[in-house]
Amino acid sequence: MINTSNDKMPDLEGLQSGTCFLIDKPYEWTSFDVVNKIKWVIKKHHGLKKIKVGHAGTLDPLATGLLLVCTGKMTKKIEGIMAEDKVYTGVIKLGFTTPSYDRETEEMAPNTIDQITDSDIFNAMQQFEGEIQQTPPIYSAIKQNGKRLYEYARAGEEVKIKNKIVRVDQFSLKSYDPPFVSFKIVCSKGTYIRSLANDLGQILGCGAYLYELRREKSGEFDVDNAWQIQDVIDGINASKQDQYQI
Repeated sequence: MINTSNDKMPDLEGLQSGTCFLIDKPYEWTSFDVVNKIKWVIKKHHGLKKIKVGHAGTLDPLATGLLLVCTGKMTKKIEGIMAEDKVYTGVIKLGFTTPSYDRETEEMAPNTIDQITDSDIFNAMQQFEGEIQQTPPIYSAIKQNGKRLYEYARAGEEVKIKNKIVRVDQFSLKSYDPPFVSFKIVCSKGTYIRSLANDLGQILGCGAYLYELRREKSGEFDVDNAWQIQDVIDGINASKQDQYQI
């Protein structure tokens, strides 16, 4: 069962048999923050010792947008849900780089962008469409040799990161207001938008990093139908009385 804007908040039986919440993840929350908050509220409100709760596709803390959170038996379908294509919108800042490829780390020395035009950006974006090899950011949760990549980064250790093949169906320029590039991306699962931002800066010769990111869609699910986290908390707390509608 997928909970959309037309559904009632499920009761305990519904939560255990399986539901998938469409959440609009807040800025600076980790995906696990959202999962743990929902899990804690369910257990507290219904007096449970345990219940399965998981998410279908990580969003970085500095990203917002659609996060699918599954409960009960629906957690068995997470892998299938995660396999669907994603749609993102966001902003890339030209002329600067950061070690994390986003705003998590400090900007490094600026480069001039006076020579860069809309056409330059458009043409550079086209080079990423199709099946491409991508290097994930060192500040990511991917495991390599038994450690998360961000653990190597924070310890100052060098590690050769394995490339991965991803697919980009669309990487389009929405607007350019120097130094900010507004974009839309349609891509396969596992695509690192931070890496695309960094690589775009390399092609343009000025450096770039991901300034803002929002997941708009995951497969058939749209952030327009998603709930705010507080609405989910309130709904779960009211679920025994079957009073809550969204």
